[in-house]
Amino acid sequence: MAKALLALEDGTTFRGTAFGAAGERSGEVVFNTSLTGYQEIITDPSYKGQIVTMTYPLIGNYGINEEDIESRGPQCEGFVVRENSKIASNFRSTLKLDEYLAAAGIVGIEGIDTRMLTRRLRTKGSLKGVISTVDLEEQSLVKKAKECQGVEGVDLVKVVTCKEPYVWAEKKSNIQLPTSRQEQKTKPKYKYQVAAYDYGIKFNILRNLQLIGAAVTVYPADYPAEKILKTNPDGIFLSNGPADPAAVTYAIANIKKLIGKKPIFGICLGHQLLGLALGGKTYKLKFGHHGGNQPVIDLKTRKVDITAQNHGFAVDVDSLPKGTVELTHINLNDKTVEGMRHKKLPIFSVQHHPEAGPGPHDAHYLFQQFAEMMDA
Repeated sequence: MAKALLALEDGTTFRGTAFGAAGERSGEVVFNTSLTGYQEIITDPSYKGQIVTMTYPLIGNYGINEEDIESRGPQCEGFVVRENSKIASNFRSTLKLDEYLAAAGIVGIEGIDTRMLTRRLRTKGSLKGVISTVDLEEQSLVKKAKECQGVEGVDLVKVVTCKEPYVWAEKKSNIQLPTSRQEQKTKPKYKYQVAAYDYGIKFNILRNLQLIGAAVTVYPADYPAEKILKTNPDGIFLSNGPADPAAVTYAIANIKKLIGKKPIFGICLGHQLLGLALGGKTYKLKFGHHGGNQPVIDLKTRKVDITAQNHGFAVDVDSLPKGTVELTHINLNDKTVEGMRHKKLPIFSVQHHPEAGPGPHDAHYLFQQFAEMMDA
């Protein structure tokens, strides 16, 4: 079996076995605590520019299927696991994880101590790294890790966004519109028209917008706000996405033009970009939040939701305009901002992923909240 080497910018190296594609890939090394859902994680555009380490020790045991992808294909730069399962057992499986990564050109490494790697990332913070199957010389790879660009100050939205506007229509969809809408045969199929900015949008977000009765048109990240307003949508959605929100200046400028014109709902990067457009600031987290088990409290109801998350930056609560923006949710692990709303305008956003692909469904109600906002 081919050998592989993972090197971090702090000089730490891990020798293991290669799987997936042969070659060399660099990026910010992060860890994800989800027990399942590796396919959704690999295809989440928020992971562009990152090498993902799974903390759960056995990955790949149910293979890959055509229904659980979250974008056009794999997005992460590299994949790190303790054990890549050689057996894929699931009635929907069409490929093994190893074959899927190889076809996408993503380099994987297995057989390393992922507990040690995770602990190092928890202690030192997210680190830049390189996985290689071609350069197995430690000093050489550490040097490459130090020199790679990482994600801070980098705009990766331009890499993952769509090139042209399109209307979302899933061919293999089990989505059922609300019964009241299905029964009204003579009326339009959808109640709302939503314009969604694609900063790295996940398919499950689009499915959940469909569930509230929304017909969704998806726009490239740099699409002019003026052109979207001419289509007169009922609401604007700001999607998730990768890397540093402060680097996506064109998105911030467009959001500023939309504020006060239409109801706006933002998730993850969309939440951060909204915070910047409202006059706030963002900052880099030590090791970010990646996984399906993050506790978030709603400050109004005091209810705690277990949420799925993937982000390395956060909105600075103290930088938000006083008297204009209200904090609605906080993370119970580190007290970072998880949600906010405008006090006068129909605008709100959350840092976590209520569409939860993969993850818990505690926060699905936020899509209904968006529908009620458009109704009002």
